Amino acid sequence: MEPGTARIAVDLLGGDDAPAVVVDGALRAVRADPDLHLLLVGPTEVAGGLIDALDPAQRARVAVRPVRTAVGMADHPTAAREHSTVRAAVHAVREGLADALVSAGSTGATVTAAVLGFGRWSDVRRPALVATLPAVAGPVVLLDVGGALEPRPATLARHAVLGAAYAAVAHGVAEPRVGLLSVGTEAGKGDWLRRAADPALAAVPLPGGARYVGLVEGYDVSLGVRADVVVTDGFTGNVLLKAIEGAYAMAGGPPAGGGAPRAAALLGVAGTVVVCHGAARPDDVASGIALAAHLWRRGATELISGLLDGIPQDSAHGNEVVQ
Repeated sequence: MEPGTARIAVDLLGGDDAPAVVVDGALRAVRADPDLHLLLVGPTEVAGGLIDALDPAQRARVAVRPVRTAVGMADHPTAAREHSTVRAAVHAVREGLADALVSAGSTGATVTAAVLGFGRWSDVRRPALVATLPAVAGPVVLLDVGGALEPRPATLARHAVLGAAYAAVAHGVAEPRVGLLSVGTEAGKGDWLRRAADPALAAVPLPGGARYVGLVEGYDVSLGVRADVVVTDGFTGNVLLKAIEGAYAMAGGPPAGGGAPRAAALLGVAGTVVVCHGAARPDDVASGIALAAHLWRRGATELISGLLDGIPQDSAHGNEVVQ
């Protein structure tokens, strides 16, 4: 475990089975990491139940910000503009009360709250959610997994830059290989988005010595032999991630290196944000909190943003963030 204090704001009301699952996950996280401090954002009575289950030394590392309103999974993302747990968690980070935030609530609401509260990096128009899968040959970074559902080709090119930088910073991958997910590896395969994005990815400069290896297929995500970073649209990425979860369940469990993550980092905003799967279980929430602490301790947001400096953005890349 990496050293250093990490203060994580946790949205207690985000997720299908909140608050019970989130409380359980937060308990596991604080017990596992002696340098972890939590700011619990939610109803006082819910937070109190979690705190009562801790020993005195652990209680000293937990604080509460009382908020009673949550953004429901069926609510429009703009509901995050109102006073809600996810918005309060963003404000806590802005105010310096926490270093990063974790929510298992509505992805759209979390992204909206983060964009409004932290602002986007100047060279990223559409933030991306990035997950890491335990492939046979090593970890594979997959993005987007739910942030940009209908991106333009230039968005995928920019996400290739983000993914390469994330692989280098978060996982220490040297000279990451970047592929574009399609239905075949031959040039010209795929729908209009893939056909237009392929030359865009081939032309964009990549950070950290990364190189574009061309089109890859779905099994490359699980094998990890051809690419360390796989780029796709948020709709396809989200479906693929959940399909892999289902395949693990059919096979009797995930591989020894771990299962498909139910947490993803949000890249492209000026803050450290981790979004957990809405159906996350306690272990998933705990791992999401651990991921947020890991990214904060590595200074990942600043390092990734720094790697993007000097890499030009396609002038045709329009503003696609829905606010």
